Amino acid sequence: MTALASVAAPEDIRFLLDGRLVRVGDLPRTTTVLEYLRNEAHRTGTKEGCAEGDCGACTVLLGELAADGTRVNYRAVNSCIRLLPTIDGQELVTVESLAAPDGALHPVQQAMVDHHASQCGFCTPGFVMSLVGLYLESPHPDREQVLDAVSGNLCRCTGYRPIIDAGMAMTEYPAPVHWSRGAPAEAARCAALRALKRTSSLRTPGFTAPTTLDGLAAALEREPDSLVLAGGTDIGLWVTKQLRELPPLVYLGEVAELKQIRRSSSGLTIGAAVSLADAWNALVQAFPPLAEQAQRFGSVPVRHSGTLCGNLANGSPIGDSLPPLLALGAELELRRGSRTRRVPLDAFYLGYQRKDLAPGEFIVSVTVPTAAPGCRFASYKWSKRNEQDISAVCAAFAVLVEEGRVSTARLAFGGMAAIAKRARAAEQALIGAAWTTASIELAAAGLAEDFSPLTDLRASGDYRLTAAANLLRRFHAGQAGTGGAVRIADVAADDGVAADAAEPDAAGAGRA
Repeated sequence: MTALASVAAPEDIRFLLDGRLVRVGDLPRTTTVLEYLRNEAHRTGTKEGCAEGDCGACTVLLGELAADGTRVNYRAVNSCIRLLPTIDGQELVTVESLAAPDGALHPVQQAMVDHHASQCGFCTPGFVMSLVGLYLESPHPDREQVLDAVSGNLCRCTGYRPIIDAGMAMTEYPAPVHWSRGAPAEAARCAALRALKRTSSLRTPGFTAPTTLDGLAAALEREPDSLVLAGGTDIGLWVTKQLRELPPLVYLGEVAELKQIRRSSSGLTIGAAVSLADAWNALVQAFPPLAEQAQRFGSVPVRHSGTLCGNLANGSPIGDSLPPLLALGAELELRRGSRTRRVPLDAFYLGYQRKDLAPGEFIVSVTVPTAAPGCRFASYKWSKRNEQDISAVCAAFAVLVEEGRVSTARLAFGGMAAIAKRARAAEQALIGAAWTTASIELAAAGLAEDFSPLTDLRASGDYRLTAAANLLRRFHAGQAGTGGAVRIADVAADDGVAADAAEPDAAGAGRA
């Protein structure tokens, strides 16, 4: 560690830890934050349980300066799959950072002690950090918020009841001065993060983090075989599980233009660097039926790191964001060099892991158009577990009924084929037909023309086809009658930036 006033070499990774500047310039670009903490900083409170972002034992907080520069926004992330260069310019908070200078425990730590919420202790630091993230975000969390905050943390011996009790009680303790909003300590951290703000790209061997959209386009034009890195919740596993040798990495997370969410009369536009947490918040505001699926999409740390456009670019046939956006008629903006083009999402996927994306081309944003008044819309995730599970089938439906007949229908499914895609035969069975059970049965039969699902550990092909048909029936049953049309929130009719994606939703709450 060095004093903050020291000037780092351009290739150094720089971040704050316990209020002091850390400079790292001699580690491999694929070093994870967890590896740095345990092997270099010797902070062994952060544990490795799974090395794939599932167990939460490695949870830490990352702090970023708010857009207005007056506060630091903290979010829990999985350090086991977060590459160290991606935290440049941020504050890293570990379980060792929490105690006061006089040794007094943080309220979350004290609540865990008082409620006997630890046994072997291996998972405890991760639970503490997840709850601290909630503590800093919500002054009076309810039980559902506590459950959501620890949805990505696993405990194998204590059981969850005392941990949840601790989460419910943590705000009853006196607030720690060094972690209170508006305290001198926060002002000092804000000043330190402002001093770390880069005006040019971070470049280390094999890793570039441009700070402008033009710089990003130029970097990928120079090295079109580079791998575009967003949240790293997939690429991190390529490092920790598959031990891949990666091509040059170009990181999106420092490009301000890509971290914006825009609302207009024509729809909702979400930049390529917007986190899943912020993207789902915006989608739920525009399309309230997505609320349950947003909460079930990974864990809180995964949603904080991953990006929506990264999930779309990955193009997994079981990517849960794909079916609802396909059903809603989403469109991608792509860029290569100075040239841009727009591609409907349902034309983007050409086959398994094949996309309409040229070398050096990247996703700038996704736009979800405003739904027609009276549009009936729903999205369902069918999996063995409610939390932290991959879908056997994901289905989304957007249907417009006029004068009792279906005028438009978009039915999209994931987990049913090599790509997430629309059910064209089923759609045609509905369009022009009366909105009746008989029509739904014809559409359900049409699914067998659209899909020949595979059998794997999650479900058999027959099960998937039956489940898909049942979800269509469920949709109709829930929307039957003129009073059943989903009320989709109007999108604000202004073309300005609606939200800086680095800002948490004011109400709290809130892979790729």
